[in-house]
Parts: sequence; structure tokens; C-alpha cells
Amino acid sequence: MLLRYLMDLYDVLDSPQASGEAVASYLRGIDPECDVETYALASPKGTTDMVRVRIPGAQGKAAGGQAPTIGLLGRLGGLGARPERIGFVSDGDGALTALACAAKLIDMRRKGDVLPGDVFVSTHVCPHAPTFPHDPVPFMGSPTSTAAINKEEVTDELDAILVCDTTKGNRIINARGFAISPTVKRGVIMRVSEDLLDLAQTATGRLPHVFALSMADITPYGNGLYHLNSILQPCTCTDAPVVGVAITTETAVAGCATGATRLGDLDEAGTFMIEAAKAFGAGACSFCDEAEYRAFVARYGDMAGLQGFGALPPVDELA
Repeated sequence: MLLRYLMDLYDVLDSPQASGEAVASYLRGIDPECDVETYALASPKGTTDMVRVRIPGAQGKAAGGQAPTIGLLGRLGGLGARPERIGFVSDGDGALTALACAAKLIDMRRKGDVLPGDVFVSTHVCPHAPTFPHDPVPFMGSPTSTAAINKEEVTDELDAILVCDTTKGNRIINARGFAISPTVKRGVIMRVSEDLLDLAQTATGRLPHVFALSMADITPYGNGLYHLNSILQPCTCTDAPVVGVAITTETAVAGCATGATRLGDLDEAGTFMIEAAKAFGAGACSFCDEAEYRAFVARYGDMAGLQGFGALPPVDELA
């Protein structure tokens, strides 16, 4: 269970002084030798602290092995909307979940439970993010662009990516807990992974929830099109298959709302992500059927153009 780590990290992050170094210090308290780095990422709109953690696997690339590497990313605008709102906002749930996964995996490795493949966990820490209007509820902004975050988190070492993001500000998903997306690979929305559906059932004891995607959702922010949120943005800059893990509610909840974090929901989502990491590194979990992807491209052509801005120039995402 992740509840212990979720509670500890909530205390670290629910503060005007929350920082990447505070998170790194907490993780080093679990294992002083853990591989964690943090640094500021700046833009004219402000700064946020990147946090990146690598947990080596027994047969992973870091050890010279061949086991695949999974990325567990916490996507968000910010942890807080101070001074407009006081306290930890709903938008921070993805970051909190990803960091709890890192803490659990570090502790597992310290005790001798080493996963087969390497795991890369990343998010950013920003307690003072802006907000902006969005239908049906306001969204959290970010002091840095999605593209800038992608450059730090979506690396060539990743063979598959799970992206955890608060996805409550809509009427597309109407159940509390978490839902997964279809797999997205190089501009193609593939079928939902049966292996991931099985793991979601195990993590919750309930039938899994899947959320719908539009074509615009898998295109980059900054093209002026409506996006459900940023949950699939990593798919715009990688060849690896990407699946969204959405923290969800029955009603539309604003990303800038405080008092909206339900640790039980985050525990289930994080548990699912850890189980997926175990299975993927062991070769027991497939995000997509590669033969089916190749057959799709052979028949309909390469869809990688959807990863870019198309025929028109980008607009300023942070404007």
C-alpha cells in the first residue's frame, strides 16, 4: 500500500515552501543512496522544480541488462495556486501519486525486492502556479510550457510511459477513482491494453474504467485546439507507447480546488502503476500489439504528424 508515502509526501508538498529539494530529502531519508535529482526549470513566467528518480532493476539497462524501462510521470500545472487559493490543489494529485510510487519502489529495492527493469519517475514541484479559464471548470496553469516539461521527462531510455494526471475537470469520466486511456503510439490511438485492464482490476477489485480520447487530445498544447487536459502530452514527443492514468471524480472538480484530494483514490492509481512497472519489466505486460500498429501504418500511413503543429505555427501556450 502507498498510503504511508502519500501521507508523508502530502505533508511535504502542502506548503508554500514546497520544493524539489524537500522531496529529494524525503526520498533520501528512505535510502540515502537512491538516485534522485532536482533542479529548477525557468521561463519568463516563473520557475518550477523538476524531480527525477531512477530505480535500477535487476536486469535493467543500468545494470547492462535487456529488461525494458518504464516511465511513471506525474503531470500537472502546479501543487498550489497561491495566493489565489490556500493549500494543496486537486491538480497536484498526479505529482503526489508519482512521487509516492518512487518512494515505495525505493523502499522495496532497499529491502531486497528489486524489479526486473529500470523505472524512471518524474514530476515537478510548483506551489505557486497560475490558473486560467476552462470549460466546465478553471484549469491550473504552469510557469513553464508542456514542451519544456516533456524535454525533461520524456527520454529515449523509456520503452513505455504511464502518465498520472488529475482529470476531474470534465464530464467525460463520471466515476471516482482512476481510469486509463487507450494506448497512444506515434499519433495512433490503439486499442486499450488487455494487460493493463487486468492490472487495474487487481488494484481496485472493481471493473476497470477507461476514458475517451479525441484526436486533439494527442496533439501538442499550443495548437489552439481543445484538450481534455495535459495527460497525453508525453505522447507528442516519443515513439514509445503512452497510457494515461487519470485521477477521476463523479462530478467536475476544478484543478485549482483545494480539499479535493482523496488519498484512497491515489493509493489505487499508484498501486496500479507499480504493478504495471513490475509486469512490464518482466515482459509480462504489453501496452500495445506492435504487429497491429505496423499493420495500421502500412494501411493508413504514418500518423506521426499529429505529434507536431501541422500546417500552422504554434501559439503561446503560456500567454
